Amino acid sequence: MSSQYKPSVDEVHSDVKVVERSTRVRPYEVLLRFLGLSLTLVATIIVGIDKETKRISYAEMHFEVTAKWEYMSAIVFFLVSNAIACSYAAASLVITVMPKSNINNNVTLLVITLVDLVIMALLFSANGAASAVGEIGQHGNSHVQWFKVCNVFDAYCRHMTVALVLSIIGSTIFLLLVALSILKLHYNK
Repeated sequence: MSSQYKPSVDEVHSDVKVVERSTRVRPYEVLLRFLGLSLTLVATIIVGIDKETKRISYAEMHFEVTAKWEYMSAIVFFLVSNAIACSYAAASLVITVMPKSNINNNVTLLVITLVDLVIMALLFSANGAASAVGEIGQHGNSHVQWFKVCNVFDAYCRHMTVALVLSIIGSTIFLLLVALSILKLHYNK
């Protein structure tokens, strides 16, 4: 009786290495998404609650004038863009920390990268519009007889400047997320 030796699966395929994709959460991506969420949230809140009322006297008449985000379409665009970016950052943060076993990593990463790119462009355009309005508010425009208003509404302008700086940093965070995602897509091939 001859015994037939059957090699085990491990012995037959000893030279084959199984490469598993990492399913762990990348802490730098989570940190960047959390920073993007925080910065755009704070910018949205600052603009949303920013309001200043001043009493102005002109030729022995007294007027009460209020500066508010609703009165300028560029500032409305700025507030809405930051609110959209904040909402998206929260959703993408949840998607990023979810277990990746049920999701096709490359497709999800590509979609998130594209939406990151759209959000980044939206924020940069809103920042540009708010900066242009801020420049006119700060210095006026003598060619069209627009007077500067930041000398009257100084607290309002300071708050808007802080919100603008936070939003610009948030835009840069989304730019970094796009760059990191592109690198991940490149190395996943």
